[in-house]
Amino acid sequence: MDSNGKSHATELLLAVATGEAPTDPQDDGETGGAWRDPQDDGEWELESPTLKLLAQRLRLYSVRMTSSVANNNGMKWPVTVRRASVLVCLFEGAAGELRVILTRRAGRLSSHSGEVALPGGKRDEEDEDDIATALREAKEEIGLEPSQVRVVAAFEPFLSKYLLTVTPVLGLLPDKSKFEPIANPSEVESVFDVPLEMFLKDEAHRYEDLSFRNVVFRVHFFDFESPAGVKYSIWGLTAAVLIRAASIILQCEPAFIEAPAFIKAPPCLEDFSIKEVDI
Repeated sequence: MDSNGKSHATELLLAVATGEAPTDPQDDGETGGAWRDPQDDGEWELESPTLKLLAQRLRLYSVRMTSSVANNNGMKWPVTVRRASVLVCLFEGAAGELRVILTRRAGRLSSHSGEVALPGGKRDEEDEDDIATALREAKEEIGLEPSQVRVVAAFEPFLSKYLLTVTPVLGLLPDKSKFEPIANPSEVESVFDVPLEMFLKDEAHRYEDLSFRNVVFRVHFFDFESPAGVKYSIWGLTAAVLIRAASIILQCEPAFIEAPAFIKAPPCLEDFSIKEVDI
């Protein structure tokens, strides 16, 4: 926060609103149609200037990679039929910073047990779209009512290591004081929040270049300690989604290399076996 009391996030959003910053740090000009807010019914009023600017700008955000995945940096894998979505739920912290809600998955789960994740999961047959999936899962996992969230954008899909297409849905929580997390003990061990800006900084960040099925991936790790002294490691797909989300929202490139140039596409999808897992 500067001497005038503005957070870094607010300064960046104000710059975008006044035309002093680009609309996307990686904009290549190949955009599709603008985002249309599915909850734009005139009943929403965002009192926070930061959240209001964010909502106005991101409703114009265009998904550029409709037939590939964001986290694989040029690896032209097609979007798969098996879909999931996660909710990137943001609110304004006490210092004016943007913060995102995360969970630690229950230790009893068959996959990704004990790992940090965004609220979300696989699409059910009754889900109308990725937004419906993200909102339903957030309610089931942490008790977040869909009526408490304003959905403003959906970002490029990501591909999990099990070839599950995961779409990040961005939602704003206008009044965090009205939300009391209720962790579903069968799925979630704890609920916490972190500053979005940390996913652009090299502090508490490290990475490993790992090989999976003969393809090299850069896996990012972020360490976080809560005010109560609880330590968390945010890594893998969750970290990749949040790096991309922070880059778009805060209009900044990461202070580290997101992915190395030597990552190449595999010869074909048919060489990969698909395993059913829960996220």
